[in-house]
Amino acid sequence: MLNGTRIYSSDSVWRQILSDFGAVVLDAPNSVDINFDDIAPTAPITPLELKTLILNAGDNNSLIHQIVGDDVSLPPIQAQIIVLLAKSGGMTASQLKLSLGYAPDVTTHTVDTAIYQLRRMFGHSFIINTNGVYTLGEL
Repeated sequence: MLNGTRIYSSDSVWRQILSDFGAVVLDAPNSVDINFDDIAPTAPITPLELKTLILNAGDNNSLIHQIVGDDVSLPPIQAQIIVLLAKSGGMTASQLKLSLGYAPDVTTHTVDTAIYQLRRMFGHSFIINTNGVYTLGEL
């Protein structure tokens, strides 16, 4: 679920949970990776809500600039899709919809349209769909 996401937590229980979800749990905080202590939820939370909380943390603008370059300005939904796919390592269409704040039973083509526009802008191999899972490819 959090495959490869680099994250720090000082709480041993959260460290185990994050590790079980596939995150790389760090022993010390740094300015580049996510510090879970800054965002740790206090109320009950579902695993998908936890994933969304973690993936939306951090400096997303620098991540986008690393991936597509400094001279690109993207609409918020396109930027969010790139960040979510980069940090998660891949998501299904329904996971993307949920992470972007859409209800799972809502019929919308917003995510599909945003992916289409990103592919048109950066090439079809920029976002790859393999067995229903979207991942970032190459520019």
